[in-house]
Amino acid sequence: MKRLSNSYFIIPIVLLSLISCNFSQSTPEIKQEPKPNIIVFMVDDMGWQDTSVPFWNKKTSFNKLYQTPNMERLASEGMKFTQAYATPVCTPTRVSLISGMNAARHRVTNWTLRRDKYMVNPPKGLEMPKWNLNGAQPTDSISNAVHITPLPQILKDNGYKTIHVGKAHFGAIGTPGADPTTLGFEVNIAGHAAGAPGSYYGLKNFENTRRNENIWDVPGLEKYHGKDIFLTEALTQEALLAMDQSINEEKPFYLYMAHYAVHTPIQGDPRFEQKYTDQGLLPVEAKYASMVEGMDKSLGDLMDHLDKKGIADNTIIMFMSDNGGLSAVARGGEKHTHNKPLSSGKGSVHEGGIREPMLVKWPSVTKSNSVSNEKVIIEDYFPTILEMAQIKNVKTVQKVDGISFTNILKRQEISNKDRALFWHYPNNWGPTGPGIGATSTIRK
Repeated sequence: MKRLSNSYFIIPIVLLSLISCNFSQSTPEIKQEPKPNIIVFMVDDMGWQDTSVPFWNKKTSFNKLYQTPNMERLASEGMKFTQAYATPVCTPTRVSLISGMNAARHRVTNWTLRRDKYMVNPPKGLEMPKWNLNGAQPTDSISNAVHITPLPQILKDNGYKTIHVGKAHFGAIGTPGADPTTLGFEVNIAGHAAGAPGSYYGLKNFENTRRNENIWDVPGLEKYHGKDIFLTEALTQEALLAMDQSINEEKPFYLYMAHYAVHTPIQGDPRFEQKYTDQGLLPVEAKYASMVEGMDKSLGDLMDHLDKKGIADNTIIMFMSDNGGLSAVARGGEKHTHNKPLSSGKGSVHEGGIREPMLVKWPSVTKSNSVSNEKVIIEDYFPTILEMAQIKNVKTVQKVDGISFTNILKRQEISNKDRALFWHYPNNWGPTGPGIGATSTIRK
């Protein structure tokens, strides 16, 4: 061989090929585990008792009132959490979910809508504290907002098809965060800045005809306009189509199935309302119960579709509500839901406003029909989902407060039993003052 001036040697190509060939034959192929599909099934304003699944140590009269067979089915196939928590109102919970931050840190402490505007009046005689009333943003260029690295963006960057269906409510009108696609969702169906639908009825085009503004109109569902279809069903049909597209692309999907139900306006689902009326429920209670059952049917339709497509064994389902049930008295003097024996409801940092129904099915991981009494909170979803998706060493612009609960799902030793949970709600929401009597809570 000829010696080169830089002291390197030329190895004959034939020898190099043999070395390469022998190496490839002797090295075993590493088979990578397929990433699971992940569905977060988020219900709006669903109270702790608004289901036939008991989340207490016994079944109550409220549990006997509602018919949610698919929640029962999910509970029988996975794990039920009896002490799961969110925030008192919707936007803070949703920001915590996609950022992993506690609301006291991200400072989106109340619901958002109009840019740079407080959506509630300050308590009488008090000044309203400053908070990030423009919500979560993928940029640091928006004032009065929190800049985050969103969970959907991380999942998208790591090979997931990210699908948003239903209520978004992440950022104020006119900001990037009002559009879920700026936060990492590849597909956005019906999500925008508003946190409630104008109407649940396709015959009314999902619009509020009693007001002269279209701010509440549900966008992107024009093909259902004029049709006799309830919003919950329309969103479910769209979710199934989006899942099929991901299956055809042979990509794992993250589906954020965020129903507008069971948020106001309380409008009866025609498929179920009459039977509750026949049971003797007051009109507003019958309408609400029918909305709950319609939501439950959506869950069942998704689960049936996973079975039909043969992907149920590789799909994680996480069921959660964004805050406690709305227990305020309606105009007619009726309450459509109750959170007893927990005190208060939506808008309060009392237990009735923050404790939620939560179920998780992780095939081959969670034990069927299991129950956990461990405390978890909404920001814990962020690190948990990343761990489920096998995504490591993630860098975010925000500090993540959430703690993964995969060890709970795997029934492993819990290292954070003495962890304190925090809520901060320095806002006026209900009729009786800031946070309906409290602005901050610590549970330890």
